[in-house]
Amino acid sequence: MEDSQCLQRVIDKVKQWCDEWLLPLNVSKCNVMSFTSKVNLDTSYCIRNKDSRHIIQKVDSIKDLGILFDTRLNFKDHIQEKINKAYNMIGLLKRNFIHVDCYTFILLYKALVRPHLEYANSVWSPYKKCDIEQVEKIQRRATKLVISLRKFPYKERLLRLNLYTLKYRRLRGDMIEVFKLVNNVYDNRVAPSLSYNMYVTRGNKFKLQNQSFNHNYRKFFFSARIVNMWNSLPNYVVDVQSIDVFRVHLDQLWAQQEVMFDWTADLTGTGDRSEYTVESN
Repeated sequence: MEDSQCLQRVIDKVKQWCDEWLLPLNVSKCNVMSFTSKVNLDTSYCIRNKDSRHIIQKVDSIKDLGILFDTRLNFKDHIQEKINKAYNMIGLLKRNFIHVDCYTFILLYKALVRPHLEYANSVWSPYKKCDIEQVEKIQRRATKLVISLRKFPYKERLLRLNLYTLKYRRLRGDMIEVFKLVNNVYDNRVAPSLSYNMYVTRGNKFKLQNQSFNHNYRKFFFSARIVNMWNSLPNYVVDVQSIDVFRVHLDQLWAQQEVMFDWTADLTGTGDRSEYTVESN
């Protein structure tokens, strides 16, 4: 109740500021969404005028900066939307490029298909097996566009094309984002905060504090899921001065990981191998 009252006061202040600067609010374009595990949450918010009171419409999902957020933060709708877009692009390539060689495929795939599956994936990264598999299927199908490689299994196609599994790229991307946060590449006012473990001397010098959560949408949130993996990295990888050097050292450390070409494998050496293989509910 206190949270809803606080939010209503914030809405009133925003409305007051808009009136003061003669910027009328379009109530029909204002929405409210509650992030909760409860099925029904009895809250409502309004925009007050001098002689009227307009209830703000409540929605179950909303798109912000290209990401579709839902009330439970499982991003299932967003993942499905990106899968559909990627399949549409594969269909476009299949209709327009009948005989494509490896070099041409790589250019087209990286430019037209893979960006749909990787944009802001540090936010919506899937953690259920069914979602991970559905996303990986896109790349598996796309690599069959190269006629000379169709007869080979998916792992062999990746090796010949010098591509990594999308699962591995998400894990690697998470570590790059953590490095940026640790080194204050982003604005601290908007970047997620990380808690450092100052009491454990083992591990790298930027060791993060591990936390436990009861709900999956917190357990697999970016700042929670990356802790074990980041803490497993040695000092020579994390204690560098540039992102490029960090990438090189990380790639050298993970050069023999099975997950690079086998999405069913787990990233070994992180202390927790179950984070990214949760069964669907």
